[in-house]
Amino acid sequence: MTEKLNIRRAAVLGAGVMGAQIAAHLTNAGVETILFDLPSEKGSQNAIVESSISALSKLKPNPLAVDGIEQYITPANYNTDLDKLRNCDLVIEAISERFDWKQSLYQKVSPYLSKSVIFATNTSGLGIHHLSTILPENLQSRFCGIHFFNPPRYMKLVEIIPHTQTDKSLLAQLETFLVSRLGKGVIIANDTPNFIGNRIGVFSLLAVLHHSRELGLAPDIVDALTGPLIGRSKSATFRTMDVVGLDTMAHVVNTLKQDLKDDPWANYFDLPTWITELIERGALGQKKGQGVYKKVGQQIQVWDYHDKAYRPISSHVSNEVMTIMRQTSPVDRFEKLIKSHDPQAQFMWRIFRDLFHYCAYHLNAIAQSARDIDLSMRWGYGWQQGPFEIWQLASWKEIAKKINQEAQNEETMSPVALPDWVNTLDGPYQQGKAFSPEKKIFIGRSELPIYKRQYFPDQTITETPNEGETIFETDAIRMWTLGDRIPILSFKTKKNCISTDVLEGIQEAILRAEKDYDALVLWQRHDVDFSVGADLKQVVEGLKDNRIDLIEKTVSLFQKTALMLRYASIPTVAAIRGLTLGGGCELSMHTTKIVAAFETYVGLVEVGVGIIPAGAGSKELAYRASLKAVDGNIYKSLRSFFDQVAMGQVSISALDAKRLGYLRPQDSIVFSNDELLFQAKKQALALADISYTPPIPVKFQVAGSPGIANLKTYLVNLREGGFISDHDFLIGSKVAHVLCGGEIEANSLVDEQWMLHLEREAIVDLVQTNETVERIKYMLEKGKPLRN
Repeated sequence: MTEKLNIRRAAVLGAGVMGAQIAAHLTNAGVETILFDLPSEKGSQNAIVESSISALSKLKPNPLAVDGIEQYITPANYNTDLDKLRNCDLVIEAISERFDWKQSLYQKVSPYLSKSVIFATNTSGLGIHHLSTILPENLQSRFCGIHFFNPPRYMKLVEIIPHTQTDKSLLAQLETFLVSRLGKGVIIANDTPNFIGNRIGVFSLLAVLHHSRELGLAPDIVDALTGPLIGRSKSATFRTMDVVGLDTMAHVVNTLKQDLKDDPWANYFDLPTWITELIERGALGQKKGQGVYKKVGQQIQVWDYHDKAYRPISSHVSNEVMTIMRQTSPVDRFEKLIKSHDPQAQFMWRIFRDLFHYCAYHLNAIAQSARDIDLSMRWGYGWQQGPFEIWQLASWKEIAKKINQEAQNEETMSPVALPDWVNTLDGPYQQGKAFSPEKKIFIGRSELPIYKRQYFPDQTITETPNEGETIFETDAIRMWTLGDRIPILSFKTKKNCISTDVLEGIQEAILRAEKDYDALVLWQRHDVDFSVGADLKQVVEGLKDNRIDLIEKTVSLFQKTALMLRYASIPTVAAIRGLTLGGGCELSMHTTKIVAAFETYVGLVEVGVGIIPAGAGSKELAYRASLKAVDGNIYKSLRSFFDQVAMGQVSISALDAKRLGYLRPQDSIVFSNDELLFQAKKQALALADISYTPPIPVKFQVAGSPGIANLKTYLVNLREGGFISDHDFLIGSKVAHVLCGGEIEANSLVDEQWMLHLEREAIVDLVQTNETVERIKYMLEKGKPLRN
């Protein structure tokens, strides 16, 4: 029996960009991590690794969960530090894709690996079985591929690739670690070239290149057709190649060409001549400032391979294609694409046709089921739907028939027929299960216990989630339960904006929970963001009729709701993820406990629309500053909160939100978004089980007039230096006035009602200024703040 896996210490071999980022994410997750590389020939032997660690803070997007966390990565080298491997539970090799280099490294480190270690390679395509033969026999059963996608912090997909001797029970424990501890979506891939994600992703890109060349479509047109229009990322095709690097893409394609010589689509495995010419010119993409695209001043230009020069972008999608893509029915869309004579429509049909054909043909070899390919493309490439999902929704049999017809024409596509299983099914999904060609049956999801924590995992078509039982519902909120005594409250507004209807719904939910249930969890069912804040449209409506009294009433309702969450007779838990801004932050700060997903971005950003946090948020920061004060020096602890509010600072993760004070020490962080609701309900139940008693309303000391004076002096200096406008100064002064408790003596004792009154006064004053009104309207129209 395999010993239970407990990964507390890890090592990453290879301090390149990918290896360093893997080390960073392990460190984010609280795993003690050592990062190895070659010894430096000059200075410190760890200079190469130290430089790589130092560079992490400069990468975009940021791989670090909180500033300075990289200092917890231990630098090491292969000359003097191999003994440090002995205590590692997990070792991940992430050096360059050279078999001979990996062979040399494996032989060097193997004697230092413990008998219970998991040894893994992050290779993106080299054979796992072939690599395993390098290792001592006793280590082979503990070896597999763990393929992270770049950037590893943000991309959900991780492929685990076992070989024939890999211990199956070890794989289950490794999958559990990656899913729960690192927040990843794991797919078990077969040991074939490029595994699943890159095999399908790179082929899809090559099919786009092939058919754009055949039909003479320019790169900017191709990107307009292969991005959000078809449910893929904004970078589409050629922008993605620029980001990856044209030379890197050439290497990937050449490797694929060598490894898959017998692939029926092998004639696709070539880059267009004009791409090769760009590489020869040194135009390698983003890292060189020019590739397929380059920026000239404020203008983005694209390479015209006919004229061999850059020109302004002209990404015009034909009217016929736009009309087709507006069809709500996938069946209608594909039927019209197939029949159209428009070159752009023909191009779109061909790239989907080849994608469908390729996935069906290779499914049995590369994956366990259709679901594995679809989730790989969604998690690893950001596609809204996987190829099998798209195909089945677009009429499986009709498209299969068309593919078989066109497969007979070698000039249009690969001449191989679709596998027999395709022609016998109505689609690869049926009643929530996915077809497995190997087993010749429809199979369900993994039975690993960790997945029982995921009440609402990312679903593929035909899966029906358990939406629970509704307790009560309005146009703004829904209170529901999963059949237990811990009800859930979810918002239904756009971006989960907090309107008066939402506030009234929260209050009603609290009253019902106090009467009939044990706790209340706030969690959003249908959005990745908890809330972007208050509904500014209601503020604008109030200002139209000069109904300042309505605005003040709404603010009072907000404050009352926050206090009800704080002082309810049952525990209240906010399960937050994604954007948790403004009013969303204020409400969550008043719950008994916050359970935050790792990727949660929290901040009080009201100054961006010319107001202050007035939903009890400023009061709460003043209170927390008093708790942090040392030797009665409230101003020192308050100053950081003032800067955060004045600058509208948003955390870069839940860990950072804890550093900033938006999360308290007792609040919890969960790495897996899919486990968030489970953990929140678990925490709520634990609080209820200890005979929960609400806190007593507090009184606390404030900084008073001296604090206001200090903050205003700081604001004056900023204004005179030209860093802030007069209106910024006014807003900052209001923030200072409220956070410091008004013009009273330092260290005066105030209650919450005093502070809430100051919040209301400040926001009412600000919404009556033209500049604030302009800021609010601009945000609603443009979606970004106005500086005036």
